[in-house]
Amino acid sequence: MGTIKTTNIETITGSGTLTLGQSGETISVPSGATLDLSSATQTGVGGTNTPAFKVYLSSNQSVTNSTDTKINLNTEVFDTDNAFDNTTNYRFTVPSGKGGKYYFGYQVWYFDANAGTSNFADVSLRINGSGNNTTLIRKYGSFTNHNLSFSGNTTLSLNDGDYVEMWSYTQFTSGTNTIKANNTVLQGYKIIE
Repeated sequence: MGTIKTTNIETITGSGTLTLGQSGETISVPSGATLDLSSATQTGVGGTNTPAFKVYLSSNQSVTNSTDTKINLNTEVFDTDNAFDNTTNYRFTVPSGKGGKYYFGYQVWYFDANAGTSNFADVSLRINGSGNNTTLIRKYGSFTNHNLSFSGNTTLSLNDGDYVEMWSYTQFTSGTNTIKANNTVLQGYKIIE
C-alpha cells in the first residue's frame, strides 16, 4: 500500500505491547539493515541449548586391569530433559525429536596407580555401545604412584534414541587403579542450528 517513514513508534500510553503484523504475515528486515537488540530484553529468539546436562562420579570407582569399564556417573548437577540415566545405565539418551549436533565436554581426574605401574590408560565416549575414535584420549608409559588426568571435548551428530556413555581402560602390572570421585565429569548440550 505505502511506506511509513518515521524515527520512532511507541504505544499511545507509553507502555504495554506494540504489535507488528498479524498471524500468517512475515516481518522482514532488508539486506544491509541492522536489527539492534543489544539494549532490549529478548524473549523467544535464539533458541535454547537443550537438552543439556552435567553429571559426575560421586564416589571412587575401582577399575580392573585390562578391562573396559563404564564410568558410573551417578550424580546430576542438572538435566533439563531428564535424558541422563544416573542410576542404572549411566548414559545420556537423545530424547524423541531432539536429534542433531551435540557438544560434549568430559574429564576423568586421577586414575590412581596405587603402588603399581600402569602401562597405559584411556578414556573415551561410546555411542550406542561402540567406541568413537574422535573422543579417545590415551596415555602411554610407566607411571608409578602417579595421578593421571584426562579431559576432552567433541561435537557429535546424534539421532533420536542414540545414547552416549563414558568408558575407561587401564593396563597396569601391579597395584590397583581407581577413578577418583567428584572431578570425573561428563556434560553436554544440543547445539542450536
